[in-house]
Amino acid sequence: MGFKTILVHCDAAPEAGRRLALAAGMAQRESAHLVGVHARPPLQVSAFFEGGVAMDALFTSYDAALKAEAGTAKAAFESTVRGRQLSHEWRVADGYIDAVLASQARYADLLVIGQADPDAGTSTPTDLPEAVALSAGRPCLVVPRAGAERTPGTNVLLCWNASRESARAAADALPLLRGAKKVTILVVDPRSSPDGHGAEPGADVAAWLARHGVAVTVLREVAADNDVGGVILSRASDVDADLIVMGLYGHGRMREMILGGASRAVLARTTVPLFVSH
Repeated sequence: MGFKTILVHCDAAPEAGRRLALAAGMAQRESAHLVGVHARPPLQVSAFFEGGVAMDALFTSYDAALKAEAGTAKAAFESTVRGRQLSHEWRVADGYIDAVLASQARYADLLVIGQADPDAGTSTPTDLPEAVALSAGRPCLVVPRAGAERTPGTNVLLCWNASRESARAAADALPLLRGAKKVTILVVDPRSSPDGHGAEPGADVAAWLARHGVAVTVLREVAADNDVGGVILSRASDVDADLIVMGLYGHGRMREMILGGASRAVLARTTVPLFVSH
């Protein structure tokens, strides 16, 4: 079973074209239906804002900005799909962006979304990738701000820590793993245990994937100063991975927000497309 419906977030950010190109390339490779989604968030006004004429002017200005963003996003989507033999559709929905994407992603197999960019100057919130990945119930492919040189899925780095989240990510990514030419299982600071990694860390997940026809190499690493995120990104570069697969927020989101954590580090710093599940 592959990805037959791919949803892509379309905003007015400068890097949206790279995200759209990657999503369209994947949709063509998977013979999938591509859905472009643009959200129009409601105006949020401070309780201390004065009403009257000033409020009317604010609404008018905000509506004009939303229409401009929607027009830019639609033009980018149409430019991307033009000339491609690709089933596609365009959607605009009113609501907060994370809620719109999470609800619509439940009727798709994969959501393609952009890496956070605090300098984008659009209405897209900077925590959108993690917010949607945590609530959608579907895997998300996070595209780096610089885009990707290759359509991801040929050389994959699978992060494995024997947690529920890593198991979910590996299972969700099976269509990509089966089609990959190379899959490297990365295990960082593993400890043998009967209810976790087993007697030989990485061996059990390698055997499971082998039964699905996935040929893998197991790579065990130690994280200095507990910088697991740094190890993941370094090894992705070492093996020339075009995709990183990992579970998101294995220790709980609040703890990750306070302490940092591998999830936040990789989301913020990756230059390789990132496939995440929760």
